Amino acid sequence: MASIVTLNSYYFPQPRMFLPDLEIKKLERLNVKNLGPFRIIVGRPWKFSRKVVAAATSSDEMMDSKMVNQYKMMANYVPLHVMLPLDVISVDNVFRDEEKLEKQLMELRAADVDGVMVDVWWGIVESKRPKQYDWSAYRSLFKLIEKCGLKIQAIMSFHQCGGNIGDAVFIPLPSWVLAIGEKNPDIFYTCKDGMHDKECISLGMDNLPLFEGRTPIQIYSDYMKSFRENMSDFLDAESIIDIEVGLGPAGELRYPSYQETRGWVFPGIGEFQCYDKYMREDFKLATTIGGHQEWDLPEDAGSFNSTPDQTGFFGPNGTFLTEKGEFFLTWYSNKLLDHGDQILDEANKAFLGCKVTLSAKIAGIHWWYKDHSHAAELTAGYYNLNNRDGYRPLARMLSRHYASLNFTCLEMRNSEQPAKSGPQELVQQVLSCGWRENVEVAGENALPRYDVEGYNQILLNARPNGCNKNGQPKLKLAAVTYLRLTDQLIRWENFQIFKSFVRKMHAHQDHAPGYVKLQPLRRSKQTIPIDKLLEATKVVEPYPWEERTDMPIDNTFTNYLYGLLSKFLSFYSV
Repeated sequence: MASIVTLNSYYFPQPRMFLPDLEIKKLERLNVKNLGPFRIIVGRPWKFSRKVVAAATSSDEMMDSKMVNQYKMMANYVPLHVMLPLDVISVDNVFRDEEKLEKQLMELRAADVDGVMVDVWWGIVESKRPKQYDWSAYRSLFKLIEKCGLKIQAIMSFHQCGGNIGDAVFIPLPSWVLAIGEKNPDIFYTCKDGMHDKECISLGMDNLPLFEGRTPIQIYSDYMKSFRENMSDFLDAESIIDIEVGLGPAGELRYPSYQETRGWVFPGIGEFQCYDKYMREDFKLATTIGGHQEWDLPEDAGSFNSTPDQTGFFGPNGTFLTEKGEFFLTWYSNKLLDHGDQILDEANKAFLGCKVTLSAKIAGIHWWYKDHSHAAELTAGYYNLNNRDGYRPLARMLSRHYASLNFTCLEMRNSEQPAKSGPQELVQQVLSCGWRENVEVAGENALPRYDVEGYNQILLNARPNGCNKNGQPKLKLAAVTYLRLTDQLIRWENFQIFKSFVRKMHAHQDHAPGYVKLQPLRRSKQTIPIDKLLEATKVVEPYPWEERTDMPIDNTFTNYLYGLLSKFLSFYSV
């Protein structure tokens, strides 16, 4: 006669978990009929309650303790995605090298990678004429990804590819947009010397109908609505799980303050990007309303490759600390907040009801973070100082749209960077801001890394306080995206380390493609007044971080692999 087994202390805080097929088979072997009121259904959500009741055969008086521990450890699982090459769809809208990509995707799937991230370039899909979209190449790509058993994170890339760190290809904005820019270059971001940046349309244009009767906000909205209509089968099948909304250069919510194509070299502080006529007019209106019409945009902030102490604006007792400087920086950063808020509101409407997550990327500008001025952050639009939090208002704005915060530079350590850099403290600050505002937080590496140290730093940031063997860890990223799929990553010695990294990200649990069960996207909440957003600038200590991950990739094992490879190569070179 079957006996009843009760596990009173067994609780899972995440109701969206799935049981892997392998574990279901184990339960069937134990003749388990149900857990609580929920039957065992392969590939369907598995919900847990505080009391788990299982019926087992008399020969199995107690449930396998190893299985119980595995269920608890699943709460530590962090999904891992891999970015595809920037030109996986060519600039002329052709899906090339399909056979090679399929082989690589199958290798990722065999390594238990959860999914891939894809740039869906505006400059490719709507390249020739307004509202003339061609999604055919992306549909072919998505079918292949789906066939390979991987999930899709799709980036609405409203920027040019080329000019940013790591950009190896060139994909411009749509030709009809560039034609408008030829006649009116002030549609683009502009520095104080009058150089225009054609990477993306200036946020100063957001609500001006100068694009054949449409505003940029309307253009982005139409593009996302067309994506939803043409990719509805992938959305309905939940193959597309995340829509990252491009909000600026490199898809990030920032100003293009440090463009290599304009002469910037790391670790220059960059330049403010608000000197086009539309932004000038907006600032003049703001100063007039504020009773300081005599104030103008900064002229003492240096150039792209200046250091803070070489400028009057960022130096000791600089302009940024004066009433005039504070007014400008507040206006400059608030424009960025409003820009992101408007586009995300349109994204929310476009994908309303879809089982996807919206997300937005914040740039990891770590250089000069430990300087009193935070100069590189300020020129990018992040008004972040030692006594002012510039990131939590962004997180609060994202919370209105049920959007997650995606942050970069997870792999970096202070010891690796010059120029008073503080990537470790910056990551700690920004991730803490997201968690405090109750938004999901995800992350990625800023530069390609294939070494143990880089992977271990990502693992630390993915679970800052380590794993919890009894269930949900204190802090955990919702997902991590690895930059990027290359031939170098697939090389045997690199891929062995990468596979170990994936296993650690999954907390040594079996691949669980349905780990997160997404809910239909809800409509954005009411607009948050700017004064409420700015209340979040009050500095609060970030959550504590451990010094190192509790689940590191072992250097000894890595050295062993390299040793085997060296012997193999030397044998065949004789």
